[in-house]
Amino acid sequence: MASTRTNPIVNLHFLTVLLLLAICLPFGGGQKKKENLLSEKVEQMMEWSSRRSVIRMNGDKFRRFVKAPPRNYSVIVMFTALQPQRQCSVCRQANEEYQVLANSWRYSSAFSNKLFFTVVDYDEGADVFQQLNMNSAPTFMHFPAKGKPKRADTFDLQRIGFASEQLAKWIADRTDVQIRVFRPPNYSGTIALALLVSLVGGLLYLRRNNLEFIYNKTGWAMAALCVVFAMTSGQMWNHIRGPPYAHKNPQNGQVSYIHGSSQAQFVAESHIILLLNAAITMGMVLLNEAATSKGDVGKRRRKEDESSWVFLVSFMLCDWRSRCVFLDNSNSSAWLASGWWCFSSASCSPSSGPSTTDTPTAFLSSKMQTEEEEKEVRG
Repeated sequence: MASTRTNPIVNLHFLTVLLLLAICLPFGGGQKKKENLLSEKVEQMMEWSSRRSVIRMNGDKFRRFVKAPPRNYSVIVMFTALQPQRQCSVCRQANEEYQVLANSWRYSSAFSNKLFFTVVDYDEGADVFQQLNMNSAPTFMHFPAKGKPKRADTFDLQRIGFASEQLAKWIADRTDVQIRVFRPPNYSGTIALALLVSLVGGLLYLRRNNLEFIYNKTGWAMAALCVVFAMTSGQMWNHIRGPPYAHKNPQNGQVSYIHGSSQAQFVAESHIILLLNAAITMGMVLLNEAATSKGDVGKRRRKEDESSWVFLVSFMLCDWRSRCVFLDNSNSSAWLASGWWCFSSASCSPSSGPSTTDTPTAFLSSKMQTEEEEKEVRG
């Protein structure tokens, strides 16, 4: 009976191959499973994005498609509170700009599956807010394709505002995706300009036989002051940055009209500044009118007291603005505007020559004259 002998070298090679197969098969299967899961997530995100530009997410969807790996796409998330009972007007304004940006990306030729826009509402994903230790809305965050979000991945809403153009610039810095913002046509400006031109044209036509009002210094001074007040109060900054009108704390419901930082402001704050600048100018104008007017001594004295009170109170109210550099500049601009008004209103007529009220000591001399007249009346 013949006996069979096996080669030990062959057996060793056979065992080595089996061992390698046992090691590689699980890794290969895991990699394939990971690729299938990623493909399913991308396909699902593309399907939702085809229905609407901004994908609404709750807590489960956020953890699965934004937080959990694998993921080869970036996600922009707006955390907001749009329900009416939240009374967040800033959230609604920010949502409109966010929709404009998302639509611009969705319908652009560069659209791809590398970037998605999503939104998480507080009433639909309160657990997400708690998980991220988030206590304010709206907030914009970027979740990169690889790694965890950094500090720069949170949009600085308070300093920059929430305009679509600013958001697009921030996204370009974080993802290298360039988005050109396309806004829907807005004809309100054109209609307003047409109405203004029609109004001015109709007024000139009705007064075509008497156009002396065009040379009215007071009217032109009022128009110039309106422009000065609008520019020095920060209205142009509001137009460029698009800040919220005010801020409501979601925890205690307290509304703040004054921004706590010197690098930003609310719209309400600029309105307050406009009124204070107007009050300073009004006080200067009243002081000038009281010093140069002719009439009863008692009426002149009361007018001087009232104008002095308006000037001093408005000046004291403006002291709080010293924390902001651009507000300090607006304060000086208000002084220049009021000085220009006083200079123009006190100018002389061609026939009478220069008036003594054009000098800086006009108010003091008038005050001394008033006191002398009162002494004569009492005597």
